[in-house]
Parts: sequence; structure tokens; C-alpha cells
Amino acid sequence: MKVSLEKRKIKGGRLSLRLMYYHGYERKPDGGIKHHRTFEKLDLFLYEKPKTAPEKQHNKEVLQLAESIRAKRIVEAQSGKHGFIDNTKSKASFYVWFNKLADEKGRAGSKSNHSVWLSALKHLKSYHDQPDLSFDQITSDFLEGFREYLTTAPLTKSENRLSRNTASTYFNKIRAAINQAYKKGVISDNPLDGVKGIKGEQNKREYLSLDELKVLAKAKCNNDVLKRAFLFSCLTGLRWSDIQKLSWADVQAFDGGHRIIFNQKKTKGLQYLDIPNQAYQIMGEQGSGNERVFKGLRYSATVNAQLLRWCLNAGIAKHITFHSGRHTFAVAQLTLGTDIYTVSKLLGHSELKTTQIYADIIDQQRKQAMHKIPDIGI
Repeated sequence: MKVSLEKRKIKGGRLSLRLMYYHGYERKPDGGIKHHRTFEKLDLFLYEKPKTAPEKQHNKEVLQLAESIRAKRIVEAQSGKHGFIDNTKSKASFYVWFNKLADEKGRAGSKSNHSVWLSALKHLKSYHDQPDLSFDQITSDFLEGFREYLTTAPLTKSENRLSRNTASTYFNKIRAAINQAYKKGVISDNPLDGVKGIKGEQNKREYLSLDELKVLAKAKCNNDVLKRAFLFSCLTGLRWSDIQKLSWADVQAFDGGHRIIFNQKKTKGLQYLDIPNQAYQIMGEQGSGNERVFKGLRYSATVNAQLLRWCLNAGIAKHITFHSGRHTFAVAQLTLGTDIYTVSKLLGHSELKTTQIYADIIDQQRKQAMHKIPDIGI
């Protein structure tokens, strides 16, 4: 950020002084550049054309004072003192900050995640309806209003309201950016304190029972690599993104079997996963080095249609997606008695409550519990 001294003409042949803070720029959709600046009024003036000695001396002393203030602001910017946070950083553009974080997420993660960040910003700009938004404009009331806006106002291309889960996702992106700004010292107070998030709705998780999985494994599928990859997901719980990029370099012989060691794309953590023999067999003939295990696996609408057609060939009318393989693995493990903590670790969940959703699907234990009450002689 640059801090410079600006002079502006005012009445009486004088020049007012202010500090200009340059916070960078962003690229507009039309390809143009939008610069972001904030200003601090100094309540100082100069004579535009000093004639007398006192006027010249006044200008000299005022310029020295203004330059000392500018130098102080630069030092405060570098040291991150609270005075600077309150007076200048809080007036910086939240849009610039958000775009910076969105770009970082885009470089580190998937294109789809990056697009979600941009969509969240689009709705924020629609709600604010001003060319820019500074940090000091983001108050608890502002966020409460934005939360209500997401759940009531925006329409999709099909003229429908945003789903509860979509609204929750967008609001969480804004929350993440604000929390990061607070963590980094950009703002001294967090406006999110006391502001509730948007609670998402639990979607139905389609999965296959073990009997259905056996039938599906025997059914004909016109896409062999899709069939093997999906069954591999059902047997290991791996996501599409991790299966699609899995290479033979990630596969190692271990303790009489095989394990894969990989960086999980979503959690970005190193994972060690021992795979069952039947999962290893579906991987096919072992290749070398960085050669992909499921060579030719691509995500497309055609692949999704082939997956549904394969299920119909097996007599399964459920709306199965590739992610249903992960759901199938989780439900199967819990049904077979694996404790929820172990299942959580196998799935790579960072929080146990995420895995608890799968436990709620299993109703056998609840059914058994309801029949434990002895006959009371009615």
C-alpha cells in the first residue's frame, strides 16, 4: 500500500491537504482496471501562492507537519499498530481483500471452489449496490441484512430462490474472508461476533446397500474405467478427485497387502489408506511411476448418464452419482460394526459431526432399541 500527500484547491486561494492510501486495483469484467483508494483529511492548508514571509513560513511548517504525519502512517502500516488498523486499514476495500483470497483459493484448490467464492462476492455486491465496500462499513447489522438477503431476495437463472445450502455456502465465504481479516490484523474488531450463520439443510444421501452393490458389480457397464473407479470408491471411500488423480506411484506393498499414500485434494493432508484386496484387483494391471491408475477417467454429463444407465441395468432405480460410492462405503462400514471414529478417519473427515450424518442413516440399532422394552401386560 502507498501513502501520498495530496493538495486540493479550496476557497480563498488556499490548498487543503489530505493523505491518499492506494490499496491496489482489481480487473473488471470488461477488462478495465478499477483502482482502490481511501483518503484521510488532515485539516491543514497551504497558501496556493504565498506572497508574504509569514505565509511562506506557514507553508513550510505545514508541509513539514504533513510529511511527518505521512511518514508516521507509513511506519504504522508496516508495524500494524491499532491506530493504523482503525484509521486506514478499516477503510480499505473489502472487495479487493476478498478477490485476493478468492484468487489464492483458486490457485490452491479447484476451479469450482473458486467460482463459488466469486458467486458469493457477486451476491454481496448486489446487496450492497455501491461501487465499493470498505471494512468499516461491514457491521453486525450489515451482515444480518446480508444474511436475510441471501435467504429471501436472490433468484437463480430459473427464477427460483437460492437453496438453503447455497445461501449458507455463500454466507460462509464472506464469513471466512472477514475472519481472515481479523486474524491478520486488518480489522481490530470482528463484526461477526453475535451474527449467526445460515444453517444448511441435510440433503438425502443416496447409497447402495451391500446387496445392491453385489448386483451392480455383476451388471454390464459400457464404460469399464467408470465401473472400476466407482466400485473402487465404494470399497475405499475415496472421492472422485482423489481417484481421478491416483497414480501407481501412490500405491505401495505393505504388510502383506497394499496401501495408497496420497495428498487428499479437499483436506490437503497426507493420507495413508490400506485398501482391501478386491479393491486392489479392480485397479487392473500395475503401471509405472506417475501413470494414472484409472487412465481415461473424465468427469462429464455423459459419464453421469452412463453411471445411471449402469444402475438401471442392475435394476437399481436410485439416483446414484459418483459421490454415492463414498456414501456407500461409509454406510457399509457402520452397518458392519466399524466404530464411527474409525470411519471418520477412513473418510478423512476433520470433524466427527460430519461422519455422524452417515450414522443417522443407519436405523437398525434404533429399531432394535425400540423393541427392547419388555411386555408391560397391555
